[in-house]
Amino acid sequence: MAIEVLQAGFDEAGRGPLAGPVSAACVILPSDFPFEILNDSKKLSEKKREAAEAVIKEKACWGTGLVDNSTIDRINILQASLLAMKIAFDNMKLMLPQWLKEQKTGSYKISGITDGNFCPDVEIECKCEPKADGKYPCVMAASILAKTCRDRIMIEFDKKYPEYGYAKHKGYPTAEHIKICRDIGPSPIQRLSFKY
Repeated sequence: MAIEVLQAGFDEAGRGPLAGPVSAACVILPSDFPFEILNDSKKLSEKKREAAEAVIKEKACWGTGLVDNSTIDRINILQASLLAMKIAFDNMKLMLPQWLKEQKTGSYKISGITDGNFCPDVEIECKCEPKADGKYPCVMAASILAKTCRDRIMIEFDKKYPEYGYAKHKGYPTAEHIKICRDIGPSPIQRLSFKY
């Protein structure tokens, strides 16, 4: 029997912000997925991202991972991003047996493709490629889940720390965000190892 190769896409969201966690996702798409709804998450409107997210979560095998600001400060943003991808992979694996059963998949192997220059420490063959989030559907899907997951968390943090405007800039280093941090000091979710 032929072995089916399943491609797991990895991507992260939130490497550049000055606050909040970095999030990552790992996604395997079924062959009958409506690929036309996918793109690099940065090229989709919020509405289209959220619509795509719902379809990905319904049809794909997926997992997300988060690493908080204090861990980012301790191990650096690159290592934190790779750790978030590893957590996402481990969470995806929890869904895998049931998903494979639903897909009627027989013999299979998983290979990974990661956006960027580094691969997470996972027990599958993995290659990395810059701009993979604009080229491989499974990485596009991962970029969408990572982004929508993180945006939602930053909107929740905005309710807790409204003076920082997290719902608006999601922690990215806008002039307004930097000014607030300089004026009133960092919030509890600020990445203190980043330059302001």
